[in-house]
Amino acid sequence: MVRTWRDYNFPLFLCVVILLIFGAAMVYSATLRDPLTQGYFSRHLVNLLVGCAAMAVMTAIDYHFFESWIVPFYLGAVALLGLVLAIGQVSSGAQSWIDLGVRTFQPSEPVKLLVILALAAYWSRNERQPSAWRVVITSLILVGIPTVLVFLQPDFGTAMVFGAIWLAMALAAGVRWQQFVVLFVAALPAAMYGWTHILRPYQRDRLLIFIDPLKYDPELKQGAWNIMQSLTAIGSGGLTGRGWTHGLLSQGNYLPVQYSDFIFAITGEELGFIGATLLLVFLGVTVWQALTVAQAARDSFGRLIATGIAAMLLCHVLVNVGMNMSIMPITGIPLPFISYGGSFTLTTLAAVGLLQSIALRRRRITF
Repeated sequence: MVRTWRDYNFPLFLCVVILLIFGAAMVYSATLRDPLTQGYFSRHLVNLLVGCAAMAVMTAIDYHFFESWIVPFYLGAVALLGLVLAIGQVSSGAQSWIDLGVRTFQPSEPVKLLVILALAAYWSRNERQPSAWRVVITSLILVGIPTVLVFLQPDFGTAMVFGAIWLAMALAAGVRWQQFVVLFVAALPAAMYGWTHILRPYQRDRLLIFIDPLKYDPELKQGAWNIMQSLTAIGSGGLTGRGWTHGLLSQGNYLPVQYSDFIFAITGEELGFIGATLLLVFLGVTVWQALTVAQAARDSFGRLIATGIAAMLLCHVLVNVGMNMSIMPITGIPLPFISYGGSFTLTTLAAVGLLQSIALRRRRITF
């Protein structure tokens, strides 16, 4: 049996290739003059090769394979997150990585994709009654367990991504708006308790600094410094930018984690408004193509997977760009296809491969 390639989503593939090239160029610039990050660009290229291989494998696999094995996959994901809390490596205040010797691995990244598969499998099996409270509560438990484990690391940003994934997939599955209202009202007391008893001081400080940087961090010793440097970099780029590898702040290493969290600020300074806008356009088209895959999917399982992936990508874009422009709190969320990061690159490219698998199998092949 030879599968036709007429359903392969070439616009999605083209956008991803352009974004990967764009991202590699910006990672090169962001790590060019910092002795501590000299080897990051070559590692980033290796990450891209591994990620592209994962994308090809996921494209070749029928996405229905994951529906049959979703229970052990999900349990394995939960076990991985539990293992991180037990033996994980601490970096930047979060115990989110497992040391593999030659590399470190962040389990919460691939777990995002596994949670999407688990929710899609569960809702597709209950597609006749997706808004039944039993189904809604069970779906919340499925996403809630990994969310809590990630929050305990603590990684508030990734926990927020899980919430965005559930919300988008719940809407696509058919959960009624009245139920969202009930859940929102019920969550308010939990949110208030979490603010006072669960969030760590530095997490509360980040949110307060986001609201008013100079009031809550007048000496610019905490997150306000990051925000001010990011805004200065973006603003100094003007219309066309200072030129690739010629940014004053980026090449002076004034921006924190500029190869990942604040890579959009690097783009704004060096490529200007035009370059940053083009980047957002390609990211937007990528998310749109994921939604077109969802719309054309053969069944609810594929439709929900594609919706979850679109939500994951969109949440990352909105939060990363938002925190670079001081319209979202700083959470350490990377920018898809652009930021440096092995686990994240592997996950996003595997997700693209899964989208292509759904697109290729939207028709039943007769033979």
